[in-house]
Amino acid sequence: MSSKPLFSRLDHIAIVVRDTDEALTFYRDKLGLPVVIDERIESGNVRLTHLDMGNLHLQLVQPLTSDHPLNQHLDQHGEGLHHLCFETDDVRTSFAALPERGMKPKSETPHDGPLGRKAGFIDPSTSRDVIWEMTGPQ
Repeated sequence: MSSKPLFSRLDHIAIVVRDTDEALTFYRDKLGLPVVIDERIESGNVRLTHLDMGNLHLQLVQPLTSDHPLNQHLDQHGEGLHHLCFETDDVRTSFAALPERGMKPKSETPHDGPLGRKAGFIDPSTSRDVIWEMTGPQ
């Protein structure tokens, strides 16, 4: 098993929300966090809004379709912390390294992320039931 860290740094903390515009009245207006990215990822049917927290981003994740799996998460848990995302030099290489570390990716290939980056989740059943995402260049 490799001792080299799989990730280089924490990229963002993701909060799942039902309505980004309504959530911004708290995160932007009350906490004073500036919006740096507000993007719809059509391939994932989500709106991703990043707010600057200084050394990392707070990401608001809003599902855009009624059948999106995050709606089930919202129904079960309500709005709140969804996952931690770490930056890696190469998402595909990091995905390929998961089995040698006793983990597996949640999907076969990374998905589209904001600003043209790629991202992918580790299957929580192999990561102590914590939802971990990694992001970086293709």
